[in-house]
Amino acid sequence: MTTVTSPLAGRAIGLAAVPDPVFAGAMVGPGTAIDPVREPGDAVAPVGGTVVSMHPHAFVVIDEHGHGVLVHLGIDTVQLNGAGFELLVSKGDSVKQGQPVIRWDPAAVEAAGKSPICPIVALEASPEQLSAVQESGEVAVGDDLFTWK
Repeated sequence: MTTVTSPLAGRAIGLAAVPDPVFAGAMVGPGTAIDPVREPGDAVAPVGGTVVSMHPHAFVVIDEHGHGVLVHLGIDTVQLNGAGFELLVSKGDSVKQGQPVIRWDPAAVEAAGKSPICPIVALEASPEQLSAVQESGEVAVGDDLFTWK
């Protein structure tokens, strides 16, 4: 079992509220989303494990159970070409749960015309495998978002 914790502080809104049909329709996988606080900060690892994918705007960590968790910082932020994102680890690195992975500024993303909303997705999971999914309310960095069986 994997407990996925929040990589960001903000408000949980659930995937259905993400302004992107691919995430909102859970086509990437089930999970939730965070509307982050509008201040510069670090997105941290939602699980401990190995960073298997690393982009300025998104990363994937796979834990010891083979569960891959995608953290996508904002919507359409790939179009910013890395501007405003600072990578703190590299692909292949081992990270601890809660370790800073990317430094970014949600307010700058919003100022560039993009949504700062961040999907946190269980890759290759079925919705039935997730429980206690947080879809509303304030969340702090490290708060439980969902459990993956």
